[in-house]
Amino acid sequence: MPGRQRGTPADQAQNLCGFSIDFMGGDSMPKYLIQASYTSEGLKGLQKDKASGRRAAVMSACEGMGGKLDAIYYCLGEHDVIAIVDLPNTQAATALSVGVSASGLVHTKTTALLTVEETDQALGKSISYKPPGR
Repeated sequence: MPGRQRGTPADQAQNLCGFSIDFMGGDSMPKYLIQASYTSEGLKGLQKDKASGRRAAVMSACEGMGGKLDAIYYCLGEHDVIAIVDLPNTQAATALSVGVSASGLVHTKTTALLTVEETDQALGKSISYKPPGR
């Protein structure tokens, strides 16, 4: 039947999006979303290196931190680039973010990502908290 999706939901996501999504949270490394914006000088470097050159640089930087680049996309809007990376820990994510931003050519914002299972575990925890003024 034309247009019918075959395989598991992960296979279908890969077919539709062009990259693999692990719905079961099987990856052992934490994932981080990196949103990046180039300065005007950084954009000149992008024109020179091309997007594929910058992808290679990000891939190499992630591998140097013991991780890997999961996906990278160029954007229209507030950010120029978004990347999803697997890194061993928060220290590696911080080092990557600070190192890239310290170049002065790119501003980054890094967000830790949680799987559905990690979120469910967090939601299952009880906390003792007194809201302000109560």
